[in-house]
This record gives sequence, C-alpha cells and structure tokens, in this order.
Amino acid sequence: MSSGRSLRIAGAMALALTLAAGCGSGGAGQDAAAQGETRVFTADNGEITIPADPQRVVATGYAVPVLIQADAPLVGISTWKRGVPMMTEEDKAAYDELPKVAGEQAAETNYEAIAKADPDLIVIGVPAPVLGDIDVPRLEDIAPVVAIGPTVPSAWRELSRRQADAAGALERFDAIKAEYEAKAEKLAEKYQDVLPQLKLGHVGEYGKVAKGTFQREFDGSWGTNVANDIGASYYGEVKEKGKGSRSVSEYPSIEELPTAFAEADAITYSVEADGSVPESVQYVLDSELWKNLPAVKAGQTYPIRYTQAATYREAMLTLDAIDESFAPMLKQ
Repeated sequence: MSSGRSLRIAGAMALALTLAAGCGSGGAGQDAAAQGETRVFTADNGEITIPADPQRVVATGYAVPVLIQADAPLVGISTWKRGVPMMTEEDKAAYDELPKVAGEQAAETNYEAIAKADPDLIVIGVPAPVLGDIDVPRLEDIAPVVAIGPTVPSAWRELSRRQADAAGALERFDAIKAEYEAKAEKLAEKYQDVLPQLKLGHVGEYGKVAKGTFQREFDGSWGTNVANDIGASYYGEVKEKGKGSRSVSEYPSIEELPTAFAEADAITYSVEADGSVPESVQYVLDSELWKNLPAVKAGQTYPIRYTQAATYREAMLTLDAIDESFAPMLKQ
C-alpha cells in the first residue's frame, strides 16, 4: 500500500476525531469537511446531497476497485473477487485490509457492518435492476447514498470517474486515466498500419455450452472496448438489441458460427487472466465449424486476457495483453 493510501485510510478516523475536537486544519478539502460543506450530486438514485469532501467512504460493487485505485478514504467495501486477478500487489493489500461490509451479491449487504463503519458517504456500484435488492432507505439512515452502476460495458470510463468524483478522489483517478490514455495512444500508433484495415470478430466468454450457443461481441463490449481504443474495429451489430451489454453482444447458436464470422479477417477471443481458455470459448474452438472459418485457416486468431477490465488501471493490463497477442500481426 502506498504511504498516501495508508495515510488516507488509517487517517480517516484520526481526522474525524480532530474535527470533532474543533481543531481542523490543513487544505481546502479539510476545511470543507470541517465546515460541513455539502454539494448536490447526480446519481442513478436522484439528486443526492453529499459531503463536499467525504472523509469516510463505503464502496460496493464496481465502485470497489475504482476507489481503491483512486486512494479514496475508504472505511468499508464489498468483496470483489472477480477483480482480484487484475489487482496490483499494492491494491490487493488495500483490498485485503479493508473491512468487508457486503458480499459479491447486492442481497449480501451487511447493514449492521456498514453502520459500524460510520461512513459519511456510501457509493453503490451495482446495475440499476440489482439496486432493488438493496434496502437503500436503510442505508440512507446511515449516510448519503449515491448509486452509480454499470450500463453498457464501454461506459466504465465515465461511470468510474463519477464514482471517484463522488468520493472526492479525482486527483489520483485522473492521473491513472492519463497514464492509460498515453499507453493506448502509443499502441494505436504502433498498430496503425495493421488494425484499421482489419474486419475483426470476437468470441466472448459468456456463451452457454449446454444451450449450444456462443457469445459474439461487437464494438464497445467487454471483450472489445479496450481494443477499440487502439484502432481495432469489430464489424456488424446485434440483430435484436437489448439493454446494457445485450446492446453490444449476442448469443447465436453454434451452427451460426460460419455466418457470423464469414467476413472476419481476424478473430479475437476472451481467455482468463492466467491465459487458460474458458469452457464456453473452448466449446467454440473445438468446433469443426470454427476450424473451417477463413480467419482460422489463415492463422488470424488472437486470445485476449483481462477482458473484464472496468477501471483504467485494469484496462492497462488489457492493453499489455492485447499488445502481446497482436504482436505477430506486425511481422506479416
């Protein structure tokens, strides 16, 4: 854990005691907290009055990795097992140290534990439909609640910044964002003579083997949105668009594989963080229909790790993985 983060987490209680004693001092943020200043923040659950400079923040769902990385003054988090493989050693240490006040599911929210953490702000990062599994009024009796949940996969950029903004942690957030954008720009230049000329297809990891389906992902989906940032383009669109991720991905039957990727110059597919192939993707790779695709016969298939990235720091891992996988394109 960075010294700055350690000071912010461990110092939250000390600061609260200092303010309670009427001895607050320091910068504008501490002055705002000391004076009890507030602001109105627009969230999924409405216009919410929150502290101008929160000092004790509880985060759940997608807000957990965002606010850990942004060095927000966290005093409690939900578990976030899906993000552990993408955590740096420093972030993992912070994740392990923080009290867990909720589980992986919204219904596992521990209201007593949140009250015990004594937050001055609660940031909920779950999809809007899942918000119904949480007793928001009960949380509002503890502290102001802002809900900022995922929508379409590529929207993590905007949503994570709003979460960091609510928690008063934009300075560190924007530094990581700038690092990501510089890295993406460098890779876009590296592949500018190759990627823009390719019609790409992507096999996601959420197909259902039992139902004989595979997941095809288009631009802006989980498996494609980071590659989009370096110039990759996934042709086509969803036949019958739904909400959220269903607007950028679909689940055809395996028999539709030849039609789905007939025009693809190259095909990417999601793999786990350790490089292993998920069962749903392996089901596609083992198909004779896959082996007869033009792109597969031409050797133009590329695995991509870390396709669940939903923060800028996580997405930098995805960029590295894409660069590693796409490197052979430059030699063709």
